[in-house]
Amino acid sequence: MVAVTLMWSIAGVVTRQLEQARSFEVTFWRSLFTALSLLLILPLWRGRQALRGLPWRSAYFWLSGLCWSVMFTAFMVALTLTSVANVLVTMSVGPLLTALLARLFIGHRLPPRTWAAIAVAGAGIAYMHGSQLELGQGATTLGLLVALCVPLAGAVQWTLVQHSHAQGQQLDLVPSVLLGAVLSTLATLPLSFPFVATATDVAWLALLGLVQLAIPCALAVICARVLKAPEVALLALLEVLFGIALAWLGASEVPTPTVLTGGVLVIGALAVNELLGWRSRHV
Repeated sequence: MVAVTLMWSIAGVVTRQLEQARSFEVTFWRSLFTALSLLLILPLWRGRQALRGLPWRSAYFWLSGLCWSVMFTAFMVALTLTSVANVLVTMSVGPLLTALLARLFIGHRLPPRTWAAIAVAGAGIAYMHGSQLELGQGATTLGLLVALCVPLAGAVQWTLVQHSHAQGQQLDLVPSVLLGAVLSTLATLPLSFPFVATATDVAWLALLGLVQLAIPCALAVICARVLKAPEVALLALLEVLFGIALAWLGASEVPTPTVLTGGVLVIGALAVNELLGWRSRHV
């Protein structure tokens, strides 16, 4: 899951390398290459029957695919409207939303250590928000609202995965990533005209489609079968720190001292939660 967050985190710095592509066109190309990548990866990984055995009649499959499409689309559009740090910090409310949904809809009981970690991580995120939110600017405010759609869809996504397994339905939801990419591609195609992306832009977005989406999102679904939904979302906070650091090093988007301080709180919460969890399983 840590490797997944590292792959996810390259989106911001890569987006800052684009020459002409903007807004929905960025999302279209990335989603298209994600779908093409998965059409190659799934048969190589699971054999030719992988694509023929898609669970078309499963409501979980379609709902999960819809969640992925919302996350894919909202994330990239938000990155074109505001800073990488603003988007990632806004997305960090995911663990709180996930914990709430898991508790309300599937009765998931959380150990005190996880609640404490979420609280500390939330404090770190709030501290980071203090310096990153730049309200009063039209595009930035819109970008923050669009970015908020990502953790909302993500919370629903992880709760759906856990609920399907709690119901005894051993559904393979990895193909829902493919469905999400297809839905995102179809939804953003008419909004992408006229295309202005250069060949270099398309190459960068192809990289994102494979390395930043296709591979890590498939792995994340597998991780969700083993980890509890709030723990997955908590580990996903690493994307915030990795993403801000990469944007700093690769695109000169320098974070403020408050962002760095908040990051220490988040990392500390993750480390303590995982350490306590490891000790409780080995006592």
